[in-house]
Amino acid sequence: MPDIINVLQCLSQCLDKTTLRQLSYIVPAMLAMTGRVTMLGISRWTEKGGSYRTIQRFFNSPIMWAKVNWFFIRHHLLDRQDTILIGGDESVVTKSGKKTYGLDRFFSSLYGKPVPGLSFFSLSLISVKERTSYPVMMEQVVKAAEEKPDKKQSGKKVKKQTKKRGRPKGSKNKNRRDVELKPYLVHIQTMLKGLLTLIGLDLKVIYCVMDGAFGHNNALQMVRQCSLHLVSKLRCDAALYFPYEGPQKKRGANKKYGDKLNYDHIPDKYLKEASLVDGIQTNIYQIKMWHKLFPDLLNIVIIVKINLKTQVRAHVVLFSSDLELAYDKLIDYYRLRFQIEFNFRDAKQFWGLEDFMNVNQTPVYNAANLAMFMVNVAQVLIRHFRPT
Repeated sequence: MPDIINVLQCLSQCLDKTTLRQLSYIVPAMLAMTGRVTMLGISRWTEKGGSYRTIQRFFNSPIMWAKVNWFFIRHHLLDRQDTILIGGDESVVTKSGKKTYGLDRFFSSLYGKPVPGLSFFSLSLISVKERTSYPVMMEQVVKAAEEKPDKKQSGKKVKKQTKKRGRPKGSKNKNRRDVELKPYLVHIQTMLKGLLTLIGLDLKVIYCVMDGAFGHNNALQMVRQCSLHLVSKLRCDAALYFPYEGPQKKRGANKKYGDKLNYDHIPDKYLKEASLVDGIQTNIYQIKMWHKLFPDLLNIVIIVKINLKTQVRAHVVLFSSDLELAYDKLIDYYRLRFQIEFNFRDAKQFWGLEDFMNVNQTPVYNAANLAMFMVNVAQVLIRHFRPT
């Protein structure tokens, strides 16, 4: 097993001597300890020099965790010949009480409903070669005042205003590339720009991979404004249209929408791959199509599965803003998005993302990012035991 002190020496460029020394006490303690990962628990597992007061000072210190993670990944984990993706996702940590910074109700996919807790959005670098996600940046999501429902008005019945049919007089065509981003998307865009600035010329990243919650035009424009291509998923009932190929009128705007796509009868000329496993037939189609809520053509990949015994069908619609991306790479990149979920799982199960009891802003931020940093440390240590 490598010496932890030597592993952390690469961080001397972004951490002062005191913080680095404190981190050198904390990391071995977290690797050895059992039970809940709290400040008190860490202090009990540290050797000489790691008192509770030292741990407390560390958690209250302002630390640039994005730099810490990037320097660590660049020195120990990054292969410059590899294809790297940016992956983004949100994780909800359940918390009780009333005083924790940012405490609110957030939707948790594990519980299937909004739960009281904290929400964190994380950006990671995903290695296509290693099939692994390395978390770099994690920021807390704090709901703005305008996003919270008014308790006084929530119980009252509001009369629905009848809206007239048709388009209002004097309304103009909207440029769907020029969208007004909500505060949540502005927060994520700021993180993306910060990450791209951090990695600079050391790494060329082309694709940003996000789940189906970002399968809409606002998210696409947010990513495109950062000079990245989005790979995500559309709703299974998304209304898609073939490009119009018929004759155009002599006057007026050219027609661009052709026939609407019928998911049960996709033309065979768009079939890219077909396979049969255990009575389940899988067909993969790739088409360049229009969606009326998006300003540009989309690279659409449709995966259709058919149970030959019962004739039950199911399909998934993936898309990318890069029209030249091959169907197999688009599917592979979207599959790799799930690696960030393993980061959240490990951080919660082993490194204290669910355990920390801090309530103030800086300690909460440090506790969450320390848990994600330990995910990267674990990746470095695992490489010494895996056969090459």
